[in-house]
Amino acid sequence: MDLEDNAMGLTHDQTDKILQFQDLTGIEDMSVCRDVLQRHQWDLEVAIQEQLNIREGRPSVFATEARAPPVVHDHIAQQVFTDDSPEAPAGVQGLFRYVVNFVVSMCYNTLSSIMNLLLSFIRNDERRLVTDPLGDVMGFINSYTARYTPHPVFYQGTYAQALNDAKNELRFLIVYLHSESATETQNFCRTTLADPEVIQYINTHALFWGCSVDSSEGWRVAQSVGGRRYPLLCVVCVRDHRMTVVARSEGACSGQQLLQRLRRVVTDNEPHLAAARADRVEREVTARLRAAQDEAYAESLAADQEKERRRAADRAARAQREHEDLQRREQEERRKEEVAEARTARGARLPREPAAGPSAVALLIRLPAGDRLTRRFLLAHTTQDLYDFVFSHPQSPEEFEITTNFPKRTIARGSASLLEVGLKDRDVLFVNDINA
Repeated sequence: MDLEDNAMGLTHDQTDKILQFQDLTGIEDMSVCRDVLQRHQWDLEVAIQEQLNIREGRPSVFATEARAPPVVHDHIAQQVFTDDSPEAPAGVQGLFRYVVNFVVSMCYNTLSSIMNLLLSFIRNDERRLVTDPLGDVMGFINSYTARYTPHPVFYQGTYAQALNDAKNELRFLIVYLHSESATETQNFCRTTLADPEVIQYINTHALFWGCSVDSSEGWRVAQSVGGRRYPLLCVVCVRDHRMTVVARSEGACSGQQLLQRLRRVVTDNEPHLAAARADRVEREVTARLRAAQDEAYAESLAADQEKERRRAADRAARAQREHEDLQRREQEERRKEEVAEARTARGARLPREPAAGPSAVALLIRLPAGDRLTRRFLLAHTTQDLYDFVFSHPQSPEEFEITTNFPKRTIARGSASLLEVGLKDRDVLFVNDINA
């Protein structure tokens, strides 16, 4: 890097400024960084400010509105500076001179407005048609830079964009209207606006916008601010929540005079900007507090809704369980009724119990619950008759089998007779619950 610096003819301090400029602006081409710094006499702060204004002005970061915010012209509170008006003496003489100057100024502005209105009906001024405001501004900046250096960093954007940026950033906006036909313009540009203290003060405290009154954009702004002499400087800032022209400097003046005027205007109007900044901070804090409250409310509402959803789900699940239990109970009741009806039907179709005799057997039947049943059957009766008798008893299982004890065997349900399955008188049979 040192060899390359020597080849480019750069000092160590200039190399450091190029590297800082490259880091802060993101411009990768070293030659571009060098050219920009050379154009601004290696003033790093001014060069960086120019790059920021370029990015804001094509288009501006804040200027998203299609037109400029309204600008208030308070002729009573507005400070007006001219090169031929010495400081007014104090006392009655000073008050008289102020009143006379104010009356003359108001009459002149009124007559000038009427004459301009009448002339607008007689002849068409091409400058009334603003077709490319940004082109007018950039054309003026390029022409001015080619003729007059150094100078304050121009805001590279339209008047509407500059107003919007000054309003959003709560900064002073200095409007410079340039007229080549004015005899004092060249000397003002070469001396006053080239003064290093003026440049430093303007770049530090305000946005600086300029245009030629020979262009459509500059002529439109000149008609808006109502200046009488050129070169013309206007100071615009937020005052009582509105963009207001708070001062106007007409004609040429020295660098020290311009500095005194700007410092006076900034000192007088800085409290208004400070109040606007405090009001904005308060609104931002209120907005953040409201947003936090809204977020907390939304979270609380969501939590309450989730609790209610869970309670509703629990109620629905409980209702479902109760419904299912009710259905099961109803089914169980119906099943018991059906079983009771089946027991009654089976009992009704049993053959009559026979009397004791050689063709009859008395059987002892033990139920699972311990109940004992005794009944006589004919040996010709079937095993189905035996099962029907057991089933007709209220204490018998719904599904069961009948077995003998010694030897243990199962008496199958069917059409086989008791004689065929080998049952004898006084045999003991056991009823086994299949579902137990």
